[in-house]
Amino acid sequence: MKRLFPIIFLSVLAFAQSNDFEQQKAALSAEKAGIENDIKKINTQINQTDSIAKAEQKFGSEQRARQKADLERRQSEIGQLNQKLSELSAEMGKEKASIAGSQIQAENTNAVRKALSAQLLSHCRKLENFIKTGLPWDTEIRLERTSALCQDLENSVATAEEGFSRLRAIYAEEIRFGDEVQISNRAITRNNGEIVNANVLRIGNQWIVYQDDAGLLQGVLNRKINKDGKYEYVWKETLSFEERQAVKTAIDVKLSRKPPQMVTLPLSLSVSTQNSQ
Repeated sequence: MKRLFPIIFLSVLAFAQSNDFEQQKAALSAEKAGIENDIKKINTQINQTDSIAKAEQKFGSEQRARQKADLERRQSEIGQLNQKLSELSAEMGKEKASIAGSQIQAENTNAVRKALSAQLLSHCRKLENFIKTGLPWDTEIRLERTSALCQDLENSVATAEEGFSRLRAIYAEEIRFGDEVQISNRAITRNNGEIVNANVLRIGNQWIVYQDDAGLLQGVLNRKINKDGKYEYVWKETLSFEERQAVKTAIDVKLSRKPPQMVTLPLSLSVSTQNSQ
């Protein structure tokens, strides 16, 4: 009996130890399964993280490629814009230079026009003075156009081109006036104040002679300088027989009363030969 008790005790003890081992084993197995499960989860998370990282890396690479391409495109556009700006700046420089040149040319043209107008005014004043001091024949009519042109040039109403054209026309009239021999019947105031109707013969812009309608009175217009130093015209009416005959013959030739011939007229300070046709 005494030997049986230890054996039973040992059997119970072994059984108890066996149960503890199984429990420990089961616990370890469960812990292992849990760890493996955790490892799987971690691996899954790692795989997911790697996939995300790869996707992000790919996206980042694509973004960098797009950014690089966009940067190159923008740099190219900036380069083109800079080139266009450079070309535009060059064109603007040319335009500014052209405008400056045009302004200088316009200023030069205006200066030339002003100088030309001033020169035309000087010629016009000289012509005006020439008419005033010249032979008194339709002086008011001749002087009117000249004085009007002088005023227009002085007040810048007439341009240089207009002034030149008008002055040339006046000069042409004065040249024609100086070249022609004209006779007309008009009233003459003699030195004694008597007014008579007479045939008045004008020879260019140099001399005038007259004879009254009755053929009894003759006169030659002479120019002299008065006490003020100015020119004035007076009739020389005390003529010799030869001088009266010369005036009468010249007027008759011009009126076609006598055939054309050479006539010696008592003109100016000397005797001149004039064909009175």
